Amino acid sequence: MKITLSTLAILTCTCASLATTVQAADQSKKPTASSQGKTLPPAPFGAVPTDAQVNWQRMEFYAFVHFGLNTWTGREWGYGDENPKMFNPTDFNADKIIKTFKQAGMKGMIYTAKHHDGWCSWPTKTTGHNITKSPWKNGKGDVVGEFAKACKENGLKFGTYLSPWDRNNAEYGRDGYLKTYYGQIAELLTNYGPVFEIWFDGANGGDGFYGGARERRQIKGDYYNFEQIVKNIRKLQPNCIIWGAGHYGDARWGGSEKGHVNYPHWSTLSSTQPGGGGTGNRGGDRWVPAEGDTTINHAGWFWHAGQASRVKSPEQLLNVWFDCVGRGANLILNVAADQTGNLDPADVKALLAFKELRDRLYANDFAKGAKATASETRGNSAKYSPANMVDDNLDTYWAVEDGNLTPSAEIQLAKPATFDVVRLREQIRLGQRVDSFEVDAWENGAWKTIVKDGKTIGNQIMVRLPEPVTTDKLRLRITGSQATPCISEFSLLRKPVIIPQPEITRQGDMLTIPEKPGFTVKYTTDGTAPTAQSPAYTQPVPFAQGGLVKACYIDKEGNIGPVKENRFGIPKTGWKIVSSTAGDATKAIDDNPKTFWHTHMAQEQAPPQSFTVDMGKPHDLTSFSYLPRQDGTCHGMTDRYTFEVSQDGKTWKKAAEGEFSNLRANPIELNVNFSKKEPNVRYFRFTGTRAIEKNHVSAAEISVF
Repeated sequence: MKITLSTLAILTCTCASLATTVQAADQSKKPTASSQGKTLPPAPFGAVPTDAQVNWQRMEFYAFVHFGLNTWTGREWGYGDENPKMFNPTDFNADKIIKTFKQAGMKGMIYTAKHHDGWCSWPTKTTGHNITKSPWKNGKGDVVGEFAKACKENGLKFGTYLSPWDRNNAEYGRDGYLKTYYGQIAELLTNYGPVFEIWFDGANGGDGFYGGARERRQIKGDYYNFEQIVKNIRKLQPNCIIWGAGHYGDARWGGSEKGHVNYPHWSTLSSTQPGGGGTGNRGGDRWVPAEGDTTINHAGWFWHAGQASRVKSPEQLLNVWFDCVGRGANLILNVAADQTGNLDPADVKALLAFKELRDRLYANDFAKGAKATASETRGNSAKYSPANMVDDNLDTYWAVEDGNLTPSAEIQLAKPATFDVVRLREQIRLGQRVDSFEVDAWENGAWKTIVKDGKTIGNQIMVRLPEPVTTDKLRLRITGSQATPCISEFSLLRKPVIIPQPEITRQGDMLTIPEKPGFTVKYTTDGTAPTAQSPAYTQPVPFAQGGLVKACYIDKEGNIGPVKENRFGIPKTGWKIVSSTAGDATKAIDDNPKTFWHTHMAQEQAPPQSFTVDMGKPHDLTSFSYLPRQDGTCHGMTDRYTFEVSQDGKTWKKAAEGEFSNLRANPIELNVNFSKKEPNVRYFRFTGTRAIEKNHVSAAEISVF
C-alpha cells in the first residue's frame, strides 16, 4: 500500500479525533459498551507502545560491551588518531562471552561497533579506518560478525552501538560525512541479521583528529538528519528499537550513567516540553520508554588495567535493578572485554552473583494464584477479573467500567506470607494511566497502609518496604488515574538476605573498615583474596605504604561475602601545598571526596590553573589519579590536564598530558599511567588546562601511585 501525504493527513486528523473522543468518554463513569454481547476492552489512552516496544520492555536486562582501540589506549574517548594495529586480542571468543551473558540471565547484548574515535570493528567499505588494518586474524577479522553469530546460536538478541561523532573522519561536520555514516548504518542493519536495538550516543562535536586537522568542530542540532536516519532504519529493520536519534527514536536515556531512573517514572514524552528524559512527561504524546545504563565496573566503560578492584558488588547491582527495572525502565549493563578479548574474571564473578540474587528475589511470588476480589469488574466479565493480576500472565489484566478512576481490589493468600517487595504493573498496551496508588495489609483485624503515596505504575513499579510484612490479605487502592486503570500484575516478593560488602577507607596512613554485628571482618594487603584464615580487623590498621587492600565480611556460619578491593595511593600525611595559582588546593589532597579545590573565588579564574605539592620525601611513581568534584555539578571539571614531576622542585619533567573523557555523565576517579616509572619524585604539579563547564578549574582529589 502506498501512503501519500494526503492520506497521512487524513489518518492524523482521524486519530486525533478518536483520541479526543476516547479521553472525553472516559471523564464520566458509564456502563461499558458491548458488541454482540461481549464486553469491549478499555480504549487505548494517550500514547501507547508499538509491539516492538512492548517486546523490548519485556527484555528488561541485556549487556553492553565496549571493546575497541580504547581497550589498548586506556582512554574512554579516543581522539581519532589511534593506530588500528593496536587492536590485536590474543584470545577473543565471542561465544564464550555470550554464554556468560546468557548464564547471567541477560536477554541480549549491544556491541560498540564504532565509538567516538571512528574506528570500525567490522570490514566496512565506508572508511579505511577499520579492522582490516589490524593484525588480528591477518586483517580478516570481524568482531561485529562474531558477536552477531554467537548471539544467534545462543538465543540472545544482538544490538549495535554506532557513534554519530567520528573524531577520525576528515569530513565530520560536513555533508560528506553523512554519506559515510548512513552507509555504516546500512551495513550493520543489512549484513548481520536481526538487530534488536541500535544506539546513537549523544556525545557529539568537539576536539578531534579529523583527518589530520586536529581542531575543534561544532555541529548544528539537525546535522545528522535523524528523521531521515529513522526512515532508513524502518525500511531495513522495522522492529529495531532506535535509541536516541533526537525526537525520532523509540527509547531514551534514563538520565544518568549510574543505571538509576527517577520516580515517578513515565514512559511517555511530550513533543512540546523539552527535557523530561529522566522522569518522562505525564500525558506525553509519544511512547519513548527509558533505558538505564551503567557499567559493572567503576573504572569506566572500556576495560582499564587494575579495574578488578573497582567492580560493583552484587548488592550494589541489585540496588541498581530496583531503581531501574523496578521503576519501569530497561537495564543495559556494560561488561567490557580486556586486551585478551575476554571478560574480566572479577566482573564475571560479580555478574553471576548478581544473577543469583535476582533468582532468589523472584523465587517465590506469594501472591500468585491468590483469591482476588474487586470493588468492580468491567462488564462482570472474567476477561477483566481481578484474578488476572495474580495469574503470572502479563497479557491479562483487571479493568473496571469507563470513568471509574479510583477502584480497589483485594487478594486473599492461601496462608500468611512474609514479604518486603510489592510489584505492580499496568497493561501498557493500553497506555500509562495510574497517577497514584496505595497498598494496605490486613493486620490485627484492621487495614494498615504499607505503601503510602505511591505514584504512577506504568510498565512496573517495585516498592521496597522498610520492614518485612506478614499477612494473608492485601488491598490495592488506585487513588488517582487519568483513565480507567488496567492492572496486569500484583506480586509479593522477598528480598534475598545478603552478606554486605564492606567499605574500606584511609585517613592519613590508617585503614578503617566498619564492623557489623553478626559478622567478622577479614582483610589482606598482599593482593590475595581474604579467607577465614586471613587477619581479622578489630581496629584501625597502619598502612603507610599504599597499595591494594581487600576485605570481606564472614557470617557466623562461615559464609564469605563479596570482597571489596580498594587501591590506595601514597599516603598524603605530611604533604604540603607549595604553590597554587588560585583557590585552596589543600582540599585536593585531604583524602575527603566531599571537599574540592576550585578557582572560582570572587570571580572565575580561567584555566590553565595549577597547584604544586611537596610530598616531604621522594617516591617512585607510576601513575596519578584525578577525582572530579562529587557534589553533583560539573563546574570546573577539567577534561584536559598536564601532570609534571620533580626531584628538587626546580627542574620539572612532564610525566603525563591528555584528556579525561565522559566526566559529565560519569564523574568517577580516573587513573593515568605514566609511560615509564618516574623515580625519586618529591614534588608534583597538576594543571587543569580546560574545563567542561564554566570558566574555572576544580578537583576533589589528586592521588599518586
